[in-house]
Amino acid sequence: MSQRIDIEGQIPVELAGKRLDQALAELLPDYSRSRLTAWIRAGEVLLEGNTCRPRDALLGGERFTLHAVLDTESAPEAEPIPLDIVFQDDALLVINKPAGLVVHPGAGNRAGTLMNALLHHVPQLAAIPRAGIVHRLDKQTSGLMVIASNLASHNTLVSAMAQRNVSREYEAVINGVLTAGGKVDAAIGRHRVDRKRMAVGENGRHAVTHYRVIEKFRAHTHVDLKLETGRTHQIRVHMQYIRHSIVGDPVYGGRPRVPAKASEELRTQLQQFPRQALHAKRLEFMHPVSGEMQQFQAPRPDDMQGLINALREDSK
Repeated sequence: MSQRIDIEGQIPVELAGKRLDQALAELLPDYSRSRLTAWIRAGEVLLEGNTCRPRDALLGGERFTLHAVLDTESAPEAEPIPLDIVFQDDALLVINKPAGLVVHPGAGNRAGTLMNALLHHVPQLAAIPRAGIVHRLDKQTSGLMVIASNLASHNTLVSAMAQRNVSREYEAVINGVLTAGGKVDAAIGRHRVDRKRMAVGENGRHAVTHYRVIEKFRAHTHVDLKLETGRTHQIRVHMQYIRHSIVGDPVYGGRPRVPAKASEELRTQLQQFPRQALHAKRLEFMHPVSGEMQQFQAPRPDDMQGLINALREDSK
C-alpha cells in the first residue's frame, strides 16, 4: 500500500545556515533523515520551486514543497474503540487521549491503537497519511491531539507544526523541588547504547522546553511545560537532564522518591503511580479553513489529581 505525501512549508529563520536535509529532519520528524535525503535527491523536494541537493545551505525563510509517495505496510483495520472527542467539524477533530492508548500501529501493536479507533469513527481518514494524525503523544501520556479530517487540512496543520505555529502546553508532577521556572535548551537524539531511549547529546536535534512552577510540595513540584520544539520523549528527557524526572516515568524516572515521614496514601501513590505523570492540557492553533485561532483544554486526569491531592495533604 502507498500513501501520497504532500507538504508545503517555510524554513524558519533560526535554521539559517543548516543543510537542507538537516533542516527538514527537524521540521518533519515523522520521516527519517535518510528518507528525506532520498526524496531530495529524487527531486521530490523543491526549494522556492527549484530542485535542490541535501547539502544545500539555507538562508531561512525559503518556501519548500514535498510531494512524494510513501510505501507502507497494509492499512490497519478500523476498530470500535471509544474516543473522547473534544471538538469535530469537517476539517479536523480534537481528542483527549487517555493514558495507555498507543497512537500508531507498530511492532507488537497492530491493533487497539488510536489510528484503529480513528478509522472506525471517521472512515474517510483511510485516504489521508497516518489517518490524519498530525502529532503524537507517548502511550502513557494523556491529553489533547489534533487530527486532520481531509488532505488539505492535513497539509496545513503539518506545515503549521513544522513552522512551530501550534502551541502545546503540558502539566507534570516532577521529582524534587524547583525554586523557579526556566528553559531547557539541549539537543536530543537516540541514546548511544539503548536505541529505544532518547538522550541529550551534541549530535541530537535542537530541542527547547519551557517550564513554570505551579505548586511546590515537600519533595516534588507540579509544573507547567511548553514545547518550543517537538522531539521524541522531549519533556521526559529534558526533565531527567535537569535532575527533575517525571514521577512514574518507567524509562527516565528512576526509583520513586518518597519524602521522609510520608503518609501511607502518598507512599502508595508514588510507588504505584502507573505511568509518567504528564498530561497535554492545552492546544492552540489556527483553524486550517476559517483561519480563526482555536483553543482547547483537557481536564486533569483523575490519577494525576489524586497524586497532587496526596502531595498537597502531605505538605500541610
